[in-house]
Amino acid sequence: MNQFYVGQEVVCLRAAYDPQQKTTITPELVEGQVYRIRWIGIYNHYLDGEYLGIRVEGIDRGICPFWGYDDQPFRADRFRPLVADRLGSLRALLVPGQPLAPSIEEPRRGPPSDGGERVKEKEEELV
Repeated sequence: MNQFYVGQEVVCLRAAYDPQQKTTITPELVEGQVYRIRWIGIYNHYLDGEYLGIRVEGIDRGICPFWGYDDQPFRADRFRPLVADRLGSLRALLVPGQPLAPSIEEPRRGPPSDGGERVKEKEEELV
């Protein structure tokens, strides 16, 4: 299931070149860096085969000197969605086909309305 969409912020999990994958262009990624997706789709490469690819803003890979591919995308498994609402990401799992966690503010518990006076009163009663 694809959990990515154009405009989404993602964080790079793996920036190093993986010798198992027969890619021809070294990645210009920085591990832990946050990127914004500008294109996503299935990409077919002569050596790497078919994979889910992501192009990110700020990186244009140009033309591959070996195969002539223009702006070859990175594999999507190098990234994970950047989610501000951790509980929202779990709620999104309940709805199939929905992208992971729309970014909303987490509900925060405010200060007690009585300013904590109840706790002090109960402590005084126990003494």
